[in-house]
Amino acid sequence: MKGFGRSPALTLTGSVAGAMVVALDGTALTVAQPTLRGDLAASLAQVQWAGTGYLIAVAGLLVFAGRLGDRHGHRRLFGVGMLGFGAASAGLALAPDMRWVIGLRVVQGVFGALLQPATLGMLRASYPPERLRTALAVRTASIGVAAAAGPLVGGALATEFGWRAVFLLNIVPTVLFGVLALASREPARPDPGGALDLPGALLLGLALACLVHTLVTLPAVSWSAPLALLAGVAVVRHERRAVSPLLPPDVIGSPAVGAALGMLVVASAALNGGLFACVYVLQDGLGHTALHSALLSLPLPVLLVAAAPASAVLLRRAGARATVAGATAVLATGLLVLAGAFGPITFCTGFALVGAGFGAVMVAATHVVVRQAPAESAGVAGGLQQTAMNVGPVLGVATATVLMGLGPARSPLLVLALAAAAALPVCRALPRRPSRASSAVSVPPAGRRDATHIDLDVERGPRGRSLGDHEI
Repeated sequence: MKGFGRSPALTLTGSVAGAMVVALDGTALTVAQPTLRGDLAASLAQVQWAGTGYLIAVAGLLVFAGRLGDRHGHRRLFGVGMLGFGAASAGLALAPDMRWVIGLRVVQGVFGALLQPATLGMLRASYPPERLRTALAVRTASIGVAAAAGPLVGGALATEFGWRAVFLLNIVPTVLFGVLALASREPARPDPGGALDLPGALLLGLALACLVHTLVTLPAVSWSAPLALLAGVAVVRHERRAVSPLLPPDVIGSPAVGAALGMLVVASAALNGGLFACVYVLQDGLGHTALHSALLSLPLPVLLVAAAPASAVLLRRAGARATVAGATAVLATGLLVLAGAFGPITFCTGFALVGAGFGAVMVAATHVVVRQAPAESAGVAGGLQQTAMNVGPVLGVATATVLMGLGPARSPLLVLALAAAAALPVCRALPRRPSRASSAVSVPPAGRRDATHIDLDVERGPRGRSLGDHEI
């Protein structure tokens, strides 16, 4: 039987399975929370901490987990993460009270942090540049399918079998792909040359965990806000002086990677904050049932899935800069449509635009982050991408919560649309599609250094070489 290392298709299947397990778990559990609360006689605060504890554990460990994958192998980290996630899920299905649920959700978050960067690191190592964007598009589409199916699957399982069945859903795929990953031989890796930056990992984890806690507890003022700021300053100072920094300069020093991460935060904040506001607009404001609201929002996941392969084509033909900018404009337009929507047609149109825009941004920006980073730092790049995708939703929901406390339920839609539009200039730092002329110039004659080709706007590979038209 072929292992992950010998079969790119199996590697992609494992990456998709890992991404879908995490996405399905989160969305399915959201629907099952009322049943869980009633069965365990839990308070609303306890239920919220089950989610908050998971988010803090994930956000604090993603980048460090990515660095571990770079040093010790992405498949190994993926296998351990999948098996640990499945074991925590089994424990949650047997949890006797809410204290066990909160504790095991934190454990689940730790193993989720191990497997998520590895799903991108494995793809970066297994696919050549001309096929990487397609693999990322498949992964993104699968996340859209899981996000759409999660509420339906979670609701059906919780109704028929109880909330514990939601966690049992994770066990088979995590065990199957975890064992396959660990059974595959990890390729030989170069000596990382330096000790693991544990102080940097602790400082960064503390900063991100406190940031997530601060956002989750808004609009209340939290003790974690000043601690997040102090830890963030300490991270910057430490990383500048570290011999073997957790965050390699060739990753965080890349304007393209920074811009792509920023756009991922903006897009995911706009999507999740907008959805949060729409729930209240549709149900409290317009009197729709939860089922009717879900049906009206169905175009969002459908267009998100459809946009993923379309984005891979746009990346090849137009480049990352035009793709991300255009998709962000579509996302902002969708939020503006939702801000003024009252009938089914306008709501469906708005949700469709939001889904299409977000799906394209996610594929294109993720491609930039993973492709621009050197192969030996693919895990850190994946960890940064996953961190952006975890911080963005928390930021969006926190923004919507504050704005809805100050004004109408539709106000977050307008503000988030304007924020997305205001972020468009950031796209100028993303790589553009090189013209045939620039591609020709970028290949110097044999024996001569390419001293004249300094166009930093053209998309480059991990060694600084300009990518050809077929590689974008």
